[in-house]
Amino acid sequence: MKKINLRVGTASGIGSLPHRHVDAAVGLALASCPDLPAAPSLPRRDRREGMISQGAWGLRGIAVGENGRLEVVGDTDPADPFDPATGAGIEGPAFTGLRAFLGAVRHRTTPIKLQLTGPITLGLALVEAGVPAERAFATAGAAVRERATAMLEEATRAAPLASKVVFVDEPGLVALSQPSFPIATDAAIDLVSGALAAIEPFAVTGLHCCGDTDWRLALAAGPQIVSMPTDPSIVDHAGALGVHLDRGGWIAWGAIPTSGPLGAEPGMLWRTLSETWCELVQRGCDALRLREQALVTPECGLSGHDPVQAESILALTVELAERVRRQSFGVRLAVGA
Repeated sequence: MKKINLRVGTASGIGSLPHRHVDAAVGLALASCPDLPAAPSLPRRDRREGMISQGAWGLRGIAVGENGRLEVVGDTDPADPFDPATGAGIEGPAFTGLRAFLGAVRHRTTPIKLQLTGPITLGLALVEAGVPAERAFATAGAAVRERATAMLEEATRAAPLASKVVFVDEPGLVALSQPSFPIATDAAIDLVSGALAAIEPFAVTGLHCCGDTDWRLALAAGPQIVSMPTDPSIVDHAGALGVHLDRGGWIAWGAIPTSGPLGAEPGMLWRTLSETWCELVQRGCDALRLREQALVTPECGLSGHDPVQAESILALTVELAERVRRQSFGVRLAVGA
C-alpha cells in the first residue's frame, strides 16, 4: 500500500472538463490545482470520453458509438470475464485527454490524480445495453482491473517520478441498496475491492461517488481516500468515517456544488463544510484528523459547465482548500499537537 503523501487541504478536480480543445483542458487541470492535478476527460469534445463510454471502450462484443452509446454486437457474448485480456486499455478516442495529460506531466516529480470508471457503474451500463447481469458484472470487474493496470503502466512510463493517486469512479453505488439491484451487495463490494486491489501496489487508491450511498459499505471496499459530496446526510455515517480516519484514511470533500448557481465568495461553502465537521466531531470523529486528512474537490465533474464556469469552480476549490489548511493549523495549536 502506497503512503498518502499529500498536503493538508490539497485541492483537486474530479476529472471531466467542458473543453473542446485538449491543450486548453490539460492546461487548466495543471494550473488550477497544482498540488494534485486531475487528468481530464473531455466528453464535449468526443462523447466517447464520457464515463460509461470510457468504461466500455475496447471490450470485445461491445461497440461504443460516436454518440457514446453502447451496443452488443455480433453473435457472441461480450468478453469472457475469465480471459485475462478483455480488450480494456487506454488507446483510441475515449482516452485522448488522459494521454495528453500524461504527456504534459512527463517531468513532474509531485503527485497526479487519475480516474477510471468503476465495475458497479460499468456493470449496470452493460446490463442496460442487454448483457445478462452475471456476465455483465464479471466482465466489468475484469475490464476495470485490466484497464487500471494499463493506465498505471502508461502513467509510470510517461511520468516515472510522479506519485499516483487513482480514483475508481462509482456513481452506481447510489443504487446499491435498492431492491432491484441486479447482484448481491457483497458481490458488488467485492468487485470494487478487486478494482482497488489492482491499483494498490502502484498508487494511492480512491473511491468516488457523487451521490448518496451507504458509505459504510463503500468504505468496506478498502479505499485509502473516499470522495463524497458535502451533504448533511454524511453525518449519519460518522462511525464508519471515524474508523476510516483513525486508520489513516483521507476524505476528499466534494464541497463545491456543481449544480445550481455559485457565489463569487466561498463563505457559504466554508460554513457548510465547517458545520458538517462540527456534527461529525459531536458524533465521535476526531477534529484534527477531519482537517489534516482532507482534500477539497468539486462535487462532480465539470463537463456540464462552460470553460469559464469550470475555471471559477476550480478557483473556489483552491480557495476553500486554503481555508482548510489554515484552520487545521489552528486546531493543531489548540489541541497542543
